[in-house]
Amino acid sequence: MLALQNVSKSFGVLKVTDDVTFDVPAGQALGIIGPNGAGKSTLFNLITGNLMSDSGAIVFDGQDVTRTSAMRRCLGGVGRSFQIPQPFEKLTVFENLLVAASHGRSASEAHVTQICAEVLERTGLLPKANAAAGSLSLLERKRLELARAMATGPKLLLLDEIAGGLTEGECQSLVQTIREIHAEGVTIIWIEHVLHALTSVVERLLVLDFGRVIGIGDPARIMESREVKEIYLGAEV
Repeated sequence: MLALQNVSKSFGVLKVTDDVTFDVPAGQALGIIGPNGAGKSTLFNLITGNLMSDSGAIVFDGQDVTRTSAMRRCLGGVGRSFQIPQPFEKLTVFENLLVAASHGRSASEAHVTQICAEVLERTGLLPKANAAAGSLSLLERKRLELARAMATGPKLLLLDEIAGGLTEGECQSLVQTIREIHAEGVTIIWIEHVLHALTSVVERLLVLDFGRVIGIGDPARIMESREVKEIYLGAEV
């Protein structure tokens, strides 16, 4: 579904993505971990087209999208949530989904109304459909981020620290929703610091440090890696 080949990005002398290469088969869930400043969100911005890489290639669903705009990638099936939810606060929850679905699918509101209702039900937001988005709790805002991404009809769903700031019960509830979406065949790449939530869903784990991939593979094996432990503990193991 997605392949990155030797992708790099710099801001001045600071190299935030350093020769990154990996792929994600269709239907798989890949987790991404790394310390703050490792380049995780920048990597998402390169995949979605919010940033353009300096070098390398990005292939999505068999098409080279390296120089394709964010809008074209969204229309092609790349959906994402953002680390800090920023809904249209004065619109209702349902209206927020209508905006996402009509633009993300290039369709009329009439065409996507039923789709939005189904997404609200799947993400547990149907009772809040007519509530102003600005009135939602943190968990509900996180669910709305997920719902807006799902409303675009993604083949590839990117989740950026969607479990951050939630209580344990809220986190478990959200993880169950993500599991259900993944079980339907949606390919997922998930950045997360809440490791027990992440590893309960993903089949593979990728570790970034200073923009470099330092490991990718089975989550249990990756978490036992000496290099990963040194990065997270900040000292030689």
